[in-house]
Amino acid sequence: MNELELKKLWQTAQEKLDTNLAISTQNTAAITHIKVAHFLSSMKPIKLFTILVGVIWVGLLGTVVVYLFLNAFPKTNLFFLFSASVQVMLSAIALITYSYQLITIYQVDISGPILETQKKIAHLKSTTLWVTRLLFLQLPVWTTFYWNDSMLDNGSWLLWFLQGSITFACTYLSIWLFININFENRDKKWFRFIFNGNDWTPLLKSMELLEEIDAYQNDNKPQQSNLS
Repeated sequence: MNELELKKLWQTAQEKLDTNLAISTQNTAAITHIKVAHFLSSMKPIKLFTILVGVIWVGLLGTVVVYLFLNAFPKTNLFFLFSASVQVMLSAIALITYSYQLITIYQVDISGPILETQKKIAHLKSTTLWVTRLLFLQLPVWTTFYWNDSMLDNGSWLLWFLQGSITFACTYLSIWLFININFENRDKKWFRFIFNGNDWTPLLKSMELLEEIDAYQNDNKPQQSNLS
């Protein structure tokens, strides 16, 4: 066998290898996309339920707050009104965020480029962290909505010490969580306790799968033959 025949044989073998590798990579990518779609679909029920509950909560409480502002402001307990207003505002922002996330999930195209899917999942991840931080800011107002003038005028030092301690602890905790809830802390026990369910776990699994297929594709790109 001369040198020319050897080169042709090598090139033929290389082309077959590249073709098989390309098919294998495509099949692996397709299977990964299907798995990612399954994980993201598992998030839809909890998103829909949260949006439904949020609409009812914001609608009812918002109606009460607006009514009190417009028709009974002089007679209304300002502690309750302030606390309820903060609740409505933060809950409404969370409701908008969950709606955006649900739309994003439905927009994920399993036949599209992996990079595009990674971007959408990254948005889901960042908004999930952000809205969770935001919702924890509600903690302090859960300890103030029942305050009233009678408590101010007639409350004992013990009562105010206990109440102040609870409010301070909730305020400190909400601020601490707002600062520390970030992806870098995902392996911490407290983080896993908060983010444990269909609102978070499918995102992590999807990210891991996409990172694996991206690395697989980069490692298995067809190599050009050095023979000339």
